[in-house]
Amino acid sequence: MPRVWDVPVQDPTRVRDVRVAAEEAAALAGLDEQRTAAASLAATELATNLVKHAQAGQVLIDVVDPPVPREGRPERAVQITAIDHGPGIADVAGALRDGFSSAGSLGAGLGTCRRLADGFGLHSVPGRGTVALVRVGPGTGHAEGGDGSPPSLGVHAGGVNVPFAGADHSGDAWAWVRSGDRATLMLADGLGHGIEAARASSAAVGEMRHWARLPPAEILRKLHTALAGTRGAAVAVAQLDTWTGRLRFAGIGNVSARLREGDRWRSLLSRPGIVGVHRPHTVREDEVPWSPDSLLILHTDGLPGRWTPPPDTGRPAADPAVTAAVTVRDAGSPARPVRDDTAVAVMAPIPREHS
Repeated sequence: MPRVWDVPVQDPTRVRDVRVAAEEAAALAGLDEQRTAAASLAATELATNLVKHAQAGQVLIDVVDPPVPREGRPERAVQITAIDHGPGIADVAGALRDGFSSAGSLGAGLGTCRRLADGFGLHSVPGRGTVALVRVGPGTGHAEGGDGSPPSLGVHAGGVNVPFAGADHSGDAWAWVRSGDRATLMLADGLGHGIEAARASSAAVGEMRHWARLPPAEILRKLHTALAGTRGAAVAVAQLDTWTGRLRFAGIGNVSARLREGDRWRSLLSRPGIVGVHRPHTVREDEVPWSPDSLLILHTDGLPGRWTPPPDTGRPAADPAVTAAVTVRDAGSPARPVRDDTAVAVMAPIPREHS
């Protein structure tokens, strides 16, 4: 089931809690001692930065699929995301230099975190806050997947998951799977929240991994059978054929989908229903072109249903999980208290300079 650590960081006493959570996540991901130490160091540095520079924030720790899925490689990574509404970083380039450190930190600095991690992302806007993200997997160096080979799909994906009221498990879950030239992104929202909702979304993830070679509507039919006996879930499935450059989408329930087409956002519509409980007789499957400027955002109802992404979402090109974290931070409103788990998953082209 989706185990997510959501640690509020308001003072130095919570830094230890973040470090312990990172070590627990590393054990869940099966990381060795060296990679566990890297995750622990990065988590400690990110939490310390929140205390020193933002006064407060939160750290989300999760075990996730790699941004570039590789067939036959089920390895997963620990993802550590620090989110704040602080003053932002005035000198981003300086903050990323090895040896640069906030006063009172371990002296590791964001640059060292980036060097130790398999994936790193940073988004900071003066006056709006900062999102810093580190992924630590079983490999070494920057190549996601750990073998140093360049990504071959030309597309990557990532997400963040925020459990309701700081619960241990989220009823939302996302997964990212490759089958040949097809890359499939799924987001599931188990009915309600808590452990039973998590069971439903976990069942959806496990079943989807077996059927990623099928088109989205067929995947939903398989999931409906697999989720019988659970609370059921709202599920959206987006599948990119990288050979033809076409994106196919199908959904049941209230998982929202937004696709950037040029300078506008298009909603991809799901059918009413609950996978595992009530599936419509026919499932609509949209097929749309995918371009180098496309961006797909899936989100559960923890965010406002009528929320529309800002025009600059994901620009300049960012790690998709960073885009998801910025979305969670900026799309919520203090006037609208969150009443459910919140998950956002993002699919984006890999910039040519990184491919």
